Amino acid sequence: MATVLLTAALVVVVAFLAAAAAGVLARLDGATYPAALVRAGAAFAAALSLAAVFGSVLAQFLS
Repeated sequence: MATVLLTAALVVVVAFLAAAAAGVLARLDGATYPAALVRAGAAFAAALSLAAVFGSVLAQFLS
């Protein structure tokens, strides 16, 4: 149980870091603050979606 919680926390932290990097890169590219926030949100959602897909595929092979 603890392994699952730690893995979930790690996935959220990595998704947050990806979102922060996307937001900073968008801002450095000249995007406005709202546009950079939208790009960061999209990166966060994409990272979590990718982790969910990877987890579901992995669960099919392990069960």
